[in-house]
Amino acid sequence: MRPVAVAFVALAVVVTAVASYFAFLPQSSGTVAFWVLAGGPTLVLAAVAAAWARREDLLREWLTPRWGDFTRGAVGAVLFFGVAYAGSRLVMPIGSKHEIWLVTLYGQIGDPRLLQAHAPVVAATIVAVALAEEVLWRGTVTQLLAERVGSRTAWLWAAVLYALVYVPTAWSLRAGGPAGGLDPVLPLAALAGGLLWGGMARGFGSLVPSVLAHALFDWAVVMMFPLWGR
Repeated sequence: MRPVAVAFVALAVVVTAVASYFAFLPQSSGTVAFWVLAGGPTLVLAAVAAAWARREDLLREWLTPRWGDFTRGAVGAVLFFGVAYAGSRLVMPIGSKHEIWLVTLYGQIGDPRLLQAHAPVVAATIVAVALAEEVLWRGTVTQLLAERVGSRTAWLWAAVLYALVYVPTAWSLRAGGPAGGLDPVLPLAALAGGLLWGGMARGFGSLVPSVLAHALFDWAVVMMFPLWGR
């Protein structure tokens, strides 16, 4: 693995981890700063990643639509939503001591009425960030890791790194202030999503299905079928 590749992967992990920590601090709850911190660094890193992929003649292969991509993406989104819904009902049911994990997370995203009032902007943001994350993590990071560990397992390592960048949110989202328990929802969701979307990218040889699955899932849990509230 080339030193520049190691440096880029390390930079992606550190920058995204720091940004995720600050995005999910209570003072960022429901603010524009939350959205900027949660998605901005990824968009910048993805732009660099896309430029590299284009130079390596990979970007067109990753993002060229193919017959059946929408169906694959929709199925992936439904599958992931089913897992997330079941997990929320089993581990964080209403009235349980772990319900606060979802309460805090949805409170951080913002007032549902305000999000609905700005639905087109929210939709554009979700699509842009989903595309950026897939190009960065399932595309470039996976490709760079393959130089070291091989293509058969690179997507698994990429999923672990993707989950790692959300580990700091366990502290920033902790319930009840500094003395409260850690909130593991985002790291676990990122690991599950990273495995699903990474497996889709490897299995279908394209990022289009994983981009669709990622964006549709995010839209569902944020705007249409929240796992808590409404």
